[in-house]
Amino acid sequence: MNIQTQFSVFLVNKPGVLAAVIGAMGKAHVNVTALTLTDYMEHGVLRLVADDVDKAREVLGKTCDNWTETPVLVLELTNEPGAFAAVAQQLADEHVNISYAYCTGGAPGGRTTTVFKVADMKKAMKILDRSKAEKKSTSAFRPRRGR
Repeated sequence: MNIQTQFSVFLVNKPGVLAAVIGAMGKAHVNVTALTLTDYMEHGVLRLVADDVDKAREVLGKTCDNWTETPVLVLELTNEPGAFAAVAQQLADEHVNISYAYCTGGAPGGRTTTVFKVADMKKAMKILDRSKAEKKSTSAFRPRRGR
């Protein structure tokens, strides 16, 4: 779990615009680790997290007129039913508002990258760090099953 930079890119809603931006990222060897695209009539909002913030910023500066940067909380979760819900519930229980969230599909039985835009980043990290530590300590004392 860590805080990363998310880019919100405002795109004209017409064929080829998304392909041009993502293609430019690929040509610059920037790996997009998570993304979502929403439609707002004449334009779309592409939100993405990339492995190289400086290069991504450079690509966007050359290919896009209107984009912003936002700190987001990025977690790696197991790709199984309820994993995303458990994190959302932990934050809700502690009154941390989730403005929006999205995740990668992940492979069956593998991991998924999850992005949260939360109202209080420090509080969210503290809650999830505490939860992770509690799970580790209880799993260390789990009795072994007989064969």
